[in-house]
Amino acid sequence: MSQLDFLAVATGTGRLDPIQLFLDADIVVQAVMVGLLLASVWSWMIIVGFSLRMNGVRSRGQRFETEFWQTDDFDGFMKAHAKKDVPIARVANSGMAEWRRSTKGAIADREGVRQRVSLAMESQVAEEADTLSSRLNFLATVGSVAPFVGLFGTVWGIMNSFFQIGAQQNSSLAVVAPGISEALFATAIGLFAAIPAVIAYNRFSQSVNSYEAKMQRFADRFHSSLSRQLERM
Repeated sequence: MSQLDFLAVATGTGRLDPIQLFLDADIVVQAVMVGLLLASVWSWMIIVGFSLRMNGVRSRGQRFETEFWQTDDFDGFMKAHAKKDVPIARVANSGMAEWRRSTKGAIADREGVRQRVSLAMESQVAEEADTLSSRLNFLATVGSVAPFVGLFGTVWGIMNSFFQIGAQQNSSLAVVAPGISEALFATAIGLFAAIPAVIAYNRFSQSVNSYEAKMQRFADRFHSSLSRQLERM
């Protein structure tokens, strides 16, 4: 970007033109900017998709739990929810499957039955939590790496500006300012990608942990119910 071009970008509307900064940047800086913008777009897709999914999971889970403790036809109720995306239903099903296997014949060790049922549901709770949080790793990666990628673009752009000083043998601000502004724009895009990703990752991680605790409370309550039934056998 020449001195006149830079002044036009800076003074045309009183603001810098991001598009012009991108077009005039070095090819390496442009590649950094494009990569960061794509990462930002993908992060926002994950943020929107995860928000919608968690809202649906909470709603279906609450409805399932309410109906679960009121149903008289347990087998029919579980079959009706077998193909639905309800993590709590899969937790209940894992506990019931282990219960049926352990009580199929004569019960020699009631405490062993209790432990196996408990472990089956705890394992399913952990698996469901891992499944819910699987896509959050990308947000964590963007949040931690994007600023450094933007900084790389900035360093490269500043190096290019110093090269222009040597090539033109002119150290005036008009020579280095365009390149430095383009370089700093890469850092700005890195922060633009990183900040929402970090905020979303922290919020969603807390949301997953909260729902995992909810599934564990359900598993404990269901385990207590099965233990009482076991005592009557």
